[in-house]
Amino acid sequence: MASAPQTREEILTGHFLLKHLHPDELARLAASAAQTRHRSGATIFQKGDAGGSMMVVIRGRVKICSYSADGKELVLNFIDRGGVFGEIAVLDGRLRSADAVALDDTELLVLERSRLISFLKSYPEVAIRMIEVLCQHIRWTNEALEDALFRNAPSRVARGLLRLAATFGRKHSAGVLIDIRLSQQQIGNLIGVSRESTNKHVVEWSRSGYLQLDNGCIVIADQEALHELADTVV
Repeated sequence: MASAPQTREEILTGHFLLKHLHPDELARLAASAAQTRHRSGATIFQKGDAGGSMMVVIRGRVKICSYSADGKELVLNFIDRGGVFGEIAVLDGRLRSADAVALDDTELLVLERSRLISFLKSYPEVAIRMIEVLCQHIRWTNEALEDALFRNAPSRVARGLLRLAATFGRKHSAGVLIDIRLSQQQIGNLIGVSRESTNKHVVEWSRSGYLQLDNGCIVIADQEALHELADTVV
């Protein structure tokens, strides 16, 4: 039996940024929120757009990415159910710093900047938790940059898979399932290696028993081996 649709207050109550607020505080914030739906593959916003809102993923998944002048894609992050994005432009009031694209049919709760900033001034503990989210995203970006500069391709692929497992991992009979369907091109775009190199290592490690495939998703079957590969440097 399908579960009943959640109210905006229920959605916000379940989010770690806001779950400690009192019901009247949540009701005030929920009154200013809107819900939007986006088809799989739809662009939610583009780099350079006005940053007038922050989004919470209610259902689906979102890719944060940027493109070079010749169309080469750089994947900066994947946002799962319950995650937030768009917080940079909301906090500094400037233009969007990247594109946001729906990976699946996606539903979002949209919090407008003008009301959100007023709310944060009244509840600074929520602002502190937003800063923590921003710092987490910065740490992810810093790690990816360090990998690109200092590590060889096998290490980068292994570390990229382990980062995905930390965000999207769930228990599986064979190990840890990375519960998000990504093409090897998308994985390569995330970690900064070619699709061919990504494919080579995934195939090789599958033969070695380190990885398995399950319905288009990757299962990390031997985490210790992958951590050893991840620690390899140039």
